[in-house]
Amino acid sequence: MTDDEGKMRRSSSLTVSLLDYGAGNVRSVRNAITACGYRVVDVTDPRDVTNAEVLIFPGVGSYHSAMETLAARGYDAALREYLVDDRPYLGICLGMQTLFDGSDERAVGDGESSPLPGLGIIPGRVVRFDEDGGRRSVPHIGWNGIVSRQKSPATRHVDGIGGREVYFVHSYYAPITTENECWVLTSTNYEGQEYVSSIQRGNVVATQFHPEKSGGVGLDFLRGFLESVEDGTLSRTSSVPVDPSAPPTQLAKRVVVALDVRSNDHGDLVVTKGDQYDVRERDDAAIVTGRGGVRNLGKPVQLATRYYDEGADEIAFLNITSFRGGVVDDMPMLQVLEESSKSIFVPLTVGGGIRSYADPISGVAYSALEVASRYFRAGADKVSIGSDAVYAAEEYVASGGGGRRTGNSSIETISRVYGVQAVVVSIDPRRVYVTSDDEVANAAKAGHVVVSLTSDDGNYGPLGPNGEDRCWYQCTVKGGRENRSICAITVARAAESLGAGEIMLNCIDMDGQCNGYDHALMNAVSGAVSIPVIASSGAGNEGHFVNVFEKTGVRAALAAGMFHRREVEICSVKRRMEERGIRARMI
Repeated sequence: MTDDEGKMRRSSSLTVSLLDYGAGNVRSVRNAITACGYRVVDVTDPRDVTNAEVLIFPGVGSYHSAMETLAARGYDAALREYLVDDRPYLGICLGMQTLFDGSDERAVGDGESSPLPGLGIIPGRVVRFDEDGGRRSVPHIGWNGIVSRQKSPATRHVDGIGGREVYFVHSYYAPITTENECWVLTSTNYEGQEYVSSIQRGNVVATQFHPEKSGGVGLDFLRGFLESVEDGTLSRTSSVPVDPSAPPTQLAKRVVVALDVRSNDHGDLVVTKGDQYDVRERDDAAIVTGRGGVRNLGKPVQLATRYYDEGADEIAFLNITSFRGGVVDDMPMLQVLEESSKSIFVPLTVGGGIRSYADPISGVAYSALEVASRYFRAGADKVSIGSDAVYAAEEYVASGGGGRRTGNSSIETISRVYGVQAVVVSIDPRRVYVTSDDEVANAAKAGHVVVSLTSDDGNYGPLGPNGEDRCWYQCTVKGGRENRSICAITVARAAESLGAGEIMLNCIDMDGQCNGYDHALMNAVSGAVSIPVIASSGAGNEGHFVNVFEKTGVRAALAAGMFHRREVEICSVKRRMEERGIRARMI
């Protein structure tokens, strides 16, 4: 973008009306619009919809919750009238799904609730990915390609955007039918299922993907849409023939960068890293005092911005000392999210202390949902739940009868409002080795899943310190400081049943060792659940990413220290993946 182009957009008289109905990360959409040079005003009343020049509806979260809220606030009727009049509109994710006749998505955790009707602008229903019994990870999370079905002025800056990866996160999709195919702007294929990934008819545009989380491609799409509104060309579309011999789009494997954030001894937030959660320096002074300073690898916002520029697919901020205080009042971490979301347009996850708690001084109680809401409003797209998820899994298992949902756990309350795709469960287990058949039997009797550390081609390793080739994975809480009598596979299954949309899977034994991921653990958990799994702990070179993607069922792999220390670059990891035939998002 030239300076003159930037000035022209900044002086634009077009004002964008943003329909924020109160769920999910809308801050990133607002920041993306601003980054494109346009002024944003929030819709606070149905009359604001009627008076809008151009309306953007970033529907994040649960379809059922969204439709209930739209109806309760009187937005549904105003939206229908606005859309029927063919006025400039961009819907994002649920902002597209709500345009259809309805959705099969019910209230999270409530299989008895009746599906709610949609706005009825586009014929057809939105359905769940696994309706055909296919073995796909659901939600569909990550970077996938799109195939152009129409040529649109909205894609003027991205060459039709066909073949370019954009970011998706959804469990439900709109099938392409003879009744709605005239609306289809782009389509996408997720492991054999083709679906509508964006629509346009006249001045009404909507995307299943998230432009505000799709990096430079997404910003170019958003800029093209707004410029087309401004110059009055948006509705001038034309059909594009689809090549039946073209290969289907493919979901890329994600490279995630984690930033362990905590206060140093001076009270400043820093990114740190250590071996198996020990983040203090071990220098001569530490030997004398027994306690070195917190290892400082950089400032959170600056490091995160660097990783975005270098091609990270997602960034996770892990607040590793939040258990010591109240999250709602943790302003520095909220400010990190707010600042990061101004210039980082890929998904942001935040973890650490997502739980219900009472302020020890004021006595005011906060729910896990209230804590998560503060993070979402500050710019997070997902929250990562650790210790609280283990406690919820223990209660779920103890309820008997295959588990019983109370509706009160942090997983359930957050996913009910924001959708399962917003909830990541972080599991931090350590190995407990078993050396005899009796020990295996006792572990199984206690409900633990014993995992073999060997395979026919010797992929799994490493073995135990004394050559042990079997173990179960004992979950920990409070940053690895306390062991619990429940295994990682059991927690993962319970978390999925309670409403988690993704598993971040660590291994304390591998953390900081730079010897590669624990393949046995990754395969055991990814084979036990249908939600995506992110491999964590142990990466030290490009080959470790390739190995975990080739030899396990994980959808993403996370690293920290090797990137912080610049031992390995993100681009070199992705080049190695592409060389081995593993799809990666290249920038």
